[in-house]
Amino acid sequence: MRQMNIFEKQSGELSAARAPLAERIRPGNVEEFVGQSHLLGPNRVLDRLLRKGQLRSLILWGPPGCGKTTLAKIIATHTDNHLIALSAVTAGTREIRASVEEAQAIWVKEKKRTWLFMDEIHRLNKAQQDTLLPHVENGTLLLLGATTENPSFEVIRPLLSRSQVLVLEPLDADDLRTIVHRALEDNENGLGKYRVRLDKEAEDLLIALCGGDARVILNTLEAAVSTTSATEDGTLHIDIKTIGEVVQRRPVHYDKDGEEHFNLISALHKSVRGSDPDAALYWLARMLEAGDDPLYLARRLIRMAVEDVGLADPFALMEATAAFHAYQFLGAPEGDLALAQVVVYLALAPKSNSVYTSFGAARELARKTGDAQAPLHLRNAPTGLLKQLGYGKLYRYPHDYPEGWVAETYLPRDLTGSIFYHPTSRGWEGRKRDVLTQRRGEVEKQGKSP
Repeated sequence: MRQMNIFEKQSGELSAARAPLAERIRPGNVEEFVGQSHLLGPNRVLDRLLRKGQLRSLILWGPPGCGKTTLAKIIATHTDNHLIALSAVTAGTREIRASVEEAQAIWVKEKKRTWLFMDEIHRLNKAQQDTLLPHVENGTLLLLGATTENPSFEVIRPLLSRSQVLVLEPLDADDLRTIVHRALEDNENGLGKYRVRLDKEAEDLLIALCGGDARVILNTLEAAVSTTSATEDGTLHIDIKTIGEVVQRRPVHYDKDGEEHFNLISALHKSVRGSDPDAALYWLARMLEAGDDPLYLARRLIRMAVEDVGLADPFALMEATAAFHAYQFLGAPEGDLALAQVVVYLALAPKSNSVYTSFGAARELARKTGDAQAPLHLRNAPTGLLKQLGYGKLYRYPHDYPEGWVAETYLPRDLTGSIFYHPTSRGWEGRKRDVLTQRRGEVEKQGKSP
């Protein structure tokens, strides 16, 4: 029996009930589609593909509410091919195989190729994507994937290499304004049957709060209209207060396990590294408001303390570790202040990545010289035999010397003179720089180890 796909459910089940405004006014062709001019503008990539009728698998990558599903349906309609639409949330291997059978039957019967629209394709596991791969490869299915996640991370490489990734952008203010006006003027499917007066300030707030998401702005507008009482002349007046009451709180476009999470933590890290406390506080607040794990953020701040501040200010690690424990003790919202404090401290602290880079260099050499033996004078000699063999012989105990230091070599013989740590002139390590340079010079004069 032929399966029903999600578009058929939208046109069937949702028509029986009252579909949301965003669904009712969904564009049906390229001319009605709003936004993504970098793809659909004259002679742009998607415009060329549609005009020339070139059929190839596509993956539409973009944030929620930017038009991925609508665009997929338009592509299938414009190319006059069969469309099967599934959601990876509910579809699995069985549904993929059924789609293949349906595509094969459509080709035999109508000589039409089949688009398989897979919404949220990033939710398909590797085995499910492997099931899909050969049928995309042999042309049985033309893939139309939609995802809010970076396909480089979520889609297997063979499937990705057989598809063209199109990056969709959040809708800008002009696009959103067009969508709002269209919804208010549409008498058949929109809100045109109501006498709505939307204040300019309310419209601006609506646009500012939706984060480029057309679905959010239409849902909010519909909620404002449906909860507003008409005046004596039958007008529904939507002012800025109405929008504020409907929204309550701005929806956060953020996935704690997805690309945006890593974009924001990268912005926080780079703001701290760049010594900008204002930007660092902003990105910290963004992640906390989005519901990110505060202890994850605390651990990342510890990483920043050792990677970017380092020995320019050894207290940075103590401050960051203390903030981690403070949050464990206090929780939110008081613990948020501990994180904010250490963010400012790290941003203002002198910076040095000398330990980070020097340890990386030492580790690389260690991998290459894993058979280099410790010099005899550094070896442990717990038995008489080992002492007879020279283990520990001629070792000089630094505490026996007035300065607590003696010119000595501690590296394997063939690596003597290797230098990994190059202190900056900043902060605490800057004050140790001259001493280290002097001691290295004395060791060099001493020559080879015993």
